[in-house]
Amino acid sequence: MRWNLLISLTVLGFGAVSVYASYARDLAAARGRLLGRSSTLGTSYGVLEYSVVGTGEPVIIIHGAAGGFDQALDVTEPLAASGFQLIAPSRFGYLGSSLPARPTVGMQADAYVELLDHLGIAKVDVVSISAGAWSTLQLAIRHPERVRALVLLVPADYLPPGMSIHGGAIVRSFFNSDFIAWAQLKLMPILPGGMFRMILGTDHGVVDGASPAEKARVQQILERLLPVSSRVGGMNFDVATAADLEPYALEKITCPVLAISSDDDRFGTALRAKYIASHVKQGKTVIYPTGGHALVGHYTGTLNVAAAFLHTLVERE
Repeated sequence: MRWNLLISLTVLGFGAVSVYASYARDLAAARGRLLGRSSTLGTSYGVLEYSVVGTGEPVIIIHGAAGGFDQALDVTEPLAASGFQLIAPSRFGYLGSSLPARPTVGMQADAYVELLDHLGIAKVDVVSISAGAWSTLQLAIRHPERVRALVLLVPADYLPPGMSIHGGAIVRSFFNSDFIAWAQLKLMPILPGGMFRMILGTDHGVVDGASPAEKARVQQILERLLPVSSRVGGMNFDVATAADLEPYALEKITCPVLAISSDDDRFGTALRAKYIASHVKQGKTVIYPTGGHALVGHYTGTLNVAAAFLHTLVERE
């Protein structure tokens, strides 16, 4: 009996060491993926991290929740091949960007202007992803002379009263620990599709029916949430913003706005996209019937629509 217990403990010990070694290797790779790809700027609100890719008409890319400059480029980098220069800041509390003591999305918008001043850019197009819409809208409201046009990809809505985060305890645990996030990602293939709905706002069936390339893209989105420990400050700010229900003076937005979403987005961004477009002077929407928050099956089409929208505005000037 003692030998059996000793053998079992030994096996468990080796298993734990193997698991930790795999976790440490994957986390180091995730951190290594970020190295050398960004610069920093001292602003009125602390350090602002940013990355610049491509040449051409400048477009500032505002990432979504659990992101950073890396997420912004992962989602939109094909636009660089369409004649755009992509400027991707990490928002407050994400990766290398500071989190002010009492941050607001208005302050974040003002920090973008300081970045544009630093880069010598007078006017810019803006593409936002999910929770990036809040500071993007404030940029257009507070600094209309600096914004040529907005493209809002699955623009985040406020949380219903009483809800602190989509997905509750499971999602909170995911974003509170690199190890827990890593373990949940490793278990994704054998878990039910709830994680797709809670983290990506996308039904599992939509992903199952997608092309191999789209499945790989969705998997990459999840894997590149690591390291979550470098994003948790920004996530907490986003959750607080989502629960704040701050009214936005959308009628002050004078530039053209294109809002893109899907009807089956579990985060309700189709309604938000329609609301924004109907309350600005030059608003339009593209709403897909399916695709979820990750716009599964419409990724290439979405970027083509966005590029055509922005190119048309440039040609008119």
